[in-house]
Amino acid sequence: MNTEVRFLLAIGLMLAVLVGTNLMFPPVIPEEGLAADSGAPPLESASGVSGGAVPSGAEASSAIPSIPTQQDPLTVAGQAPVEQAVDGQATGSSVVPEQRPIVATPLFHFEFSNHGARLHSAVLTQFDALNREGLVDLMPDGADGYLGQKLVVGSDTVDLSRVVFDVEPAAGFTLAEGDSARTLRFSYQHPTSPFTFQIEYEFLPESYQVVVRGSSAGLERPLLVTDLGDGIAFAEADSATEARSMAHVHNHLQEGIQSTIHEKAETMLVEGPLVWAAFRSKFFVFALLAGETEVVESEASYLGGMLIQESQFDGRVRLATAQSLTADGEFGYRLFMGPQDYALLNSLGQGMEEVNPYGWKFFRPIVRPFVSVIMKILTYLHGTLSLGYGWVLIIFGVMMRVVLFPLNHKAMKAQLRNMAVQPLLKEIQTKYKDQPEKLQKEMMKLYKEHGFNPLAGCLPMLIPWPVLIALFFVFQNTIELRGVPFLWMPDLSAPDPLYLLPVFLGLSMFLMQYVSYKSLDAPNPQMKMMMWLMPGMMVFIFFNLASGLNLYYATANIATLPQQIWIANERKKMKGQPIPKAKKD
Repeated sequence: MNTEVRFLLAIGLMLAVLVGTNLMFPPVIPEEGLAADSGAPPLESASGVSGGAVPSGAEASSAIPSIPTQQDPLTVAGQAPVEQAVDGQATGSSVVPEQRPIVATPLFHFEFSNHGARLHSAVLTQFDALNREGLVDLMPDGADGYLGQKLVVGSDTVDLSRVVFDVEPAAGFTLAEGDSARTLRFSYQHPTSPFTFQIEYEFLPESYQVVVRGSSAGLERPLLVTDLGDGIAFAEADSATEARSMAHVHNHLQEGIQSTIHEKAETMLVEGPLVWAAFRSKFFVFALLAGETEVVESEASYLGGMLIQESQFDGRVRLATAQSLTADGEFGYRLFMGPQDYALLNSLGQGMEEVNPYGWKFFRPIVRPFVSVIMKILTYLHGTLSLGYGWVLIIFGVMMRVVLFPLNHKAMKAQLRNMAVQPLLKEIQTKYKDQPEKLQKEMMKLYKEHGFNPLAGCLPMLIPWPVLIALFFVFQNTIELRGVPFLWMPDLSAPDPLYLLPVFLGLSMFLMQYVSYKSLDAPNPQMKMMMWLMPGMMVFIFFNLASGLNLYYATANIATLPQQIWIANERKKMKGQPIPKAKKD
């Protein structure tokens, strides 16, 4: 049973108890009382991989061949072979030393190689890896470099992922806060032909976004294929839960956002036009967005498609995207390699904030506003009070009960009124059990005279549930809460390793129901059964949910106890009192 199903089951059980007991088991009171045509070329695998047929008349240059397994020289559109260097060995030439330029900013350290202009390490300096010592590196150990480029012309493929580039600056550079943007440039000039290729990465010191620009000359309008690699490395302590979050996502111009977890991925082609393609884990994103800016203007501003292949790593896939070059042989796109921060992703545009959406599609319009407001409150309290998020959650739980006190008070008073009317209700049901129309008429009369409404006692109490549901999704993938410790718990976004909080949550639920049960004048077997069963069921369901969620819910339960005690005392005072009349407007 996955986490979302477990949580929804818990919500369903709690709502069933809240509404069902109010309707079915009332306390017994004594008798007395684009879609546009972008023109972006589709993809077709040379090996015949299924996933989309090329329309009739499509040019051969729209095809992506399978990734070569041998590093032989490739012919460039009938010209002389392109020399390739693999691990420092060049075909027909001397050994070419490898250079590893490093770009360091306050947010990340990226290490490239001049062999293929590939990215070999993407370390996020603001985040610790929770499954090992050190910082988060988005690239898995043993990965063979990301962002290698290929050019497809007719039936020929120029694989640039192994050629030796000139890099400037050779050692890379460091950007400090407040510095201007700087560019890392890779250039290749074929020694015996006019073919050239250049790609530039523009970095800002305070941004996870990297603007990529490049050009190709000497080929007739090639198709650019960019290798996105094998996905994001594991970085969380709970690898099983993290594995269920690993997915590749794309945004199709007409069909919208599609997400596929790696466990269900298949080798296939996704035809364009695509706005972006991405890998995501539980807390991080590695995405390629078409175009240098958010504005999509031309055919070259879309991705022609995406190829999904098996990865060298078990349980992963490898992605490659394709895009056309302009008439001048230029191309551009954006990279984002960073945390799943909603504000950051939203600033990228093109729907990137939905790369890891909250829950099911029909649920998102309801949950999203609550998530946004809750995170603003939590971060404000965290910054203003200079308290850890554990104490912030406790304060937030108490605050919620204080804010909702009037509604809860109204709900409890409605429950008292309903309880007082129970003898009359039972009398009517018995007297008119064979006369449905008369029974309905008398029920309406009872409602008008005494304000009886079986749902009045529970509807106001349903308001806290959207907050609880929103908090569930907050802890699922909100980067601010990742790895935050509190007391004995190493991570508020992960389950309690000692399972003490789920047990405490169950005890708080039992205590709330016990106070209500003991205030009854007559035994209620159904309520007694639920008092013993529900806490145990909730412990079972919540034991694998985020400890921060358990902390909030347990705090809210304890904060509700004063109201529960008040309602218990009011029930005792009702004994022998006349049935209250409904207030008239």
